[in-house]
Amino acid sequence: MRSWIEKQRSILDYTLASLLRRKGKNFSLLFVYMLVVFILASAMFFTSAMKREASLILQGSPEMVVQRLLMGRYDPIPLDYLKTIRNIRGVISADARLWGYYFDPTVGANYTFMVPHNQPLSLQNIIVGSGIVRSRKVGKGDIMSFRAPDGKVRSFTITGEISASSELISADLILISDTDFRNLFGLNGSYATDLVVAVRNQQELSTIARKITELLPDTRPIIRAEMVRTYDSVFDWRGGMVIVLLLMALLAFVIFASEKASGLSAEERREIGILKAIGWETSDVIAVKTYEGALVSFFSFAGGVLLAYGHIFFSAALLFAPALKGWSVLYPNFRITPFIDPYQVAILFFLTVVPYTVATIIPSWRAAIIDPDSVMRS
Repeated sequence: MRSWIEKQRSILDYTLASLLRRKGKNFSLLFVYMLVVFILASAMFFTSAMKREASLILQGSPEMVVQRLLMGRYDPIPLDYLKTIRNIRGVISADARLWGYYFDPTVGANYTFMVPHNQPLSLQNIIVGSGIVRSRKVGKGDIMSFRAPDGKVRSFTITGEISASSELISADLILISDTDFRNLFGLNGSYATDLVVAVRNQQELSTIARKITELLPDTRPIIRAEMVRTYDSVFDWRGGMVIVLLLMALLAFVIFASEKASGLSAEERREIGILKAIGWETSDVIAVKTYEGALVSFFSFAGGVLLAYGHIFFSAALLFAPALKGWSVLYPNFRITPFIDPYQVAILFFLTVVPYTVATIIPSWRAAIIDPDSVMRS
């Protein structure tokens, strides 16, 4: 046992010396390998973290939203529909919501106006999101004016700012009273933007949604699960550039691994021949190359994963931010909550470390089984 340990130690010492002799080549190899892992890991971490953020946010969303459709687009829904929905068996409650979009030509951005249910506001007072505070350079006590459909300008006093902890969904949000909302958007008092429905049994959501469409054919019920799928689709669409980078990284790694598997350099072949000539066995030569590949793979994988972790969770995905902002002007400042799926890390490990290690061992084995004299003469 002791002789085996000493033998492995000598093999490891030789491996380290071999890596240091070709430090320039190995350093460039390490850099390229780490860059590939960094791009792949960043894409995986970002996608999983953003989808997790969306799922956590949507946990507090309504179980079901009912919209009225007119010519394929949602239209203000009559408040009379509430009575019909409340009479459906299994429905606990049904309430109206008031919200809408307003384009501000001053900054070229869309604001989201909403009437809060649990935070009644007095007339001509509003609470704004932190994105609006930054873009308009306003604060508590300042006046903001908006033009109504009748051409009149209506002014409101800012009485507060929405907490920055919810900036991901409230950067462009303005909270306003019911009366001011209807005056600003010219919405009749017998209409609402949409309806929110709560049910007694979650398993009956689809059944109740079907009953609503049967009783009110011009409506479209949207359950929470559909909202989650929609947000996932939005993140996949916004992540188009991330996907392109991922494909480029995969292509680069395939070329990189193929070149490595094509064979050893003349110097490396002579080195293997010398080792065989002085008494090293084929298994010892393969062990040296395995250790070399494992060390390069380990440090490249660990460095790439750590860099990707810092890039996504501490620099707010600096390289991917332009792809995510898209056309948005009031993009929120937020830090993604650190989240890593061990399953994804394992997949990344097998996609990067295993192919490279195998690509290192195969040509070494081919050279090791050849007669030492012919290897050194070549």
